[in-house]
Amino acid sequence: MSLWTDLGAILSAMASQDSWEIRNALKSDAAWVLGAVATAAGGFLVLFLYRLFPLLDRHLERTIMVWSYLAIAFIIFWGVIDRFVFKNQEPWSTTIPPLLFMIMAWFGAAFNVRLRTHLSFSEFRMIMPRWAQMACLCLDAVLWFVFAVIVFVTTVRVTALSASNFQIVLGTDNVMQWWFLITAPLSFVLLAARVFENLSDDLSNWRENRPLINQAVIGEDR
Repeated sequence: MSLWTDLGAILSAMASQDSWEIRNALKSDAAWVLGAVATAAGGFLVLFLYRLFPLLDRHLERTIMVWSYLAIAFIIFWGVIDRFVFKNQEPWSTTIPPLLFMIMAWFGAAFNVRLRTHLSFSEFRMIMPRWAQMACLCLDAVLWFVFAVIVFVTTVRVTALSASNFQIVLGTDNVMQWWFLITAPLSFVLLAARVFENLSDDLSNWRENRPLINQAVIGEDR
């Protein structure tokens, strides 16, 4: 089938909200085209919301990360007490925490892209000419966006596969795995927004002749 036909099939499947149809439609190469458009559009929309609501810009990922971590800690803490004090154990107490950890890691990746703490090589780049620094920053933006598109498309496919097979979280009766898996493409839309935000700052710094490269610090408050 042609690219446009495949794109139409994907959009039609999405509109039907049928996980089986969505799963089959996403098998085509058109998923990459639509995924790139969706990632870019979603990233710009989130960036607009960040500009509109600065509180989200500062605290969205961190809030998700902290609450995920607290939920993991509470489940594990109560699981130990439940097992050794009450001689009981919830069957989902060992399956929910890894899923929450993945959510924490995915949203943490977006947050640290904003902080530029992922292999930024800032010490090396700070001694480069200004044009080379800008070239490296643009290359970072391209590579991170391509990475976001790859993860977005593949995780959407995995989510659709999980939903179509009615996979439940082990140890539960009706908690679906796709409820957790769908946070992966969402988090990489946020990552794309951070990529666009960083690139916007870089272009502004270039025009205003401000320093382009700063020392990255994990946990830095921006």
